[in-house]
Amino acid sequence: MHRKWGERKEHTGELVQLDGSFHDWLEGRGPRGCLMNMVDDASGDRLARLGQEETIWAAAGVLHAWVKKYGIPVALYTDWKNVYVREASSKEQLQGVVPVTQFGQMCQRLGIGIIAANSPQAKGRVERNHGTHQDRLVKKMRLKKIKTQEEANRFLEKEYLPEHNRRFRRSPAQPEDYHRAARRAAELEEAFHLETERVIGNDWVVRHDNRYFQVKAQARQYAPAKGKVTVWEWEDGRLQIRYRGRAVAWEEIPGPVPVQAVRASETKKPKPRTAQAADHPWRQGYRKMRPWGKPAIPEPPAIAMVAASASPYRG
Repeated sequence: MHRKWGERKEHTGELVQLDGSFHDWLEGRGPRGCLMNMVDDASGDRLARLGQEETIWAAAGVLHAWVKKYGIPVALYTDWKNVYVREASSKEQLQGVVPVTQFGQMCQRLGIGIIAANSPQAKGRVERNHGTHQDRLVKKMRLKKIKTQEEANRFLEKEYLPEHNRRFRRSPAQPEDYHRAARRAAELEEAFHLETERVIGNDWVVRHDNRYFQVKAQARQYAPAKGKVTVWEWEDGRLQIRYRGRAVAWEEIPGPVPVQAVRASETKKPKPRTAQAADHPWRQGYRKMRPWGKPAIPEPPAIAMVAASASPYRG
């Protein structure tokens, strides 16, 4: 069963709807994009950010901004997109494994549940907000002559959303706010990272995303070869390699040379020709060629040719 549109939660922070809307937000003055939109189900408070696509980092970015502004909600209401939730594979079903996306792991670290809607109609409040923004927001950005997504996000934060929330916010049925206090900045930053499991090679090299990381010597006693490590990755490109929850020292190294390149470098080059001495056997006639230490075959005596006029026989 789907929740009815009029059936609001009673407390702010109890349920927040999250969805992306693709549209020509800048009307050709800039690239098309996806507006990541969050709406509190009880109060109607909104927060949005414009980006290129509906990706893990786009969802993480808008959730991070929500947590900093309002606190940590109890649950998110999303759709069945691989960014948020996904169905178990056949192997996972047999093993009884419940799959969790990278965004889902971020939410778990913050203690946020994810409820997946089975249709756009089930997310009625956030879907209606898409239509409102595609009308009002597009017109206001046109008047401001906004051309980039960076300019659009500044306008959203400083002008559009504060005015929009003052105008359309409603009082929740219950005054208690279910948002939990946001963590310290460092702890919050740590929650928003990707985690990927890798294995340390026999040469203490960890391969990740076609990059190679050499575990430094001082960490090798703690992180053995063939041990499983976890690579933590942040949106700005920072990386950590962790073994049993502990960060290990590493340095990035060039990848191995492809086999084709190695074979090409190992191809033997032709040796330069060396000029032979005049008396070398190869420069002698076949009659003078002999095994070393044996006399040469003597040449036959020359036959003298006598002219016909000098013949002793006269006819």
